[in-house]
Amino acid sequence: MYREVDLADVSAATAVTDEVAARYPVRNLVNNAGANRPALLEQATASDLNYSFALNVRAPMVLIKGFAQGMRKAGFGRIVSMSSRAVLGKTQRTVYSAAKAAIIGMTRTLSLELASDGITVNVIAPGPVATELFDNGHPKGSEKRQRVIDSIPVKRVGTPGDIVRAVTFPAGRRKRLHYRQTLFMWGGSSVSGSGGA
Repeated sequence: MYREVDLADVSAATAVTDEVAARYPVRNLVNNAGANRPALLEQATASDLNYSFALNVRAPMVLIKGFAQGMRKAGFGRIVSMSSRAVLGKTQRTVYSAAKAAIIGMTRTLSLELASDGITVNVIAPGPVATELFDNGHPKGSEKRQRVIDSIPVKRVGTPGDIVRAVTFPAGRRKRLHYRQTLFMWGGSSVSGSGGA
């Protein structure tokens, strides 16, 4: 089943969530939607902040609420949300880092509320990943891209496959003891503000 929806629209997101939950036994949820509106403080707007929180925080809450009841009844659920290494500090990310930090705080609280029902809630916080979005801002062969690579101890940006493997570990069916964890995926970089999403 595939449904296209603007997750920043709470009514649309709720309607699709309710539809899917009624038709399918959802036991795994990956909150992977996000948007970055980079700007220095002087250019950051309240509208950007509202949109970022709508997509990066409110939408995951709507989805988790919609699927948690079925997970509770089953005594099993795996929820993984995407944050970003930007939560540790990155220039031009006032809005984005605030929203991505909020999903970590929400995860820590929800994990306490849902743990006794067999539901784990964790976070993946990637750094730079070779996606179309990253490539557009850091063209292959550019000095900008090379500066990011040079700042990463492993000397490469991540791949979508790296992130998939990170997500599938906490989403597995085995009983897990890792709750409330934030796994940073950025090749051992320091908090320099140079790389990351």
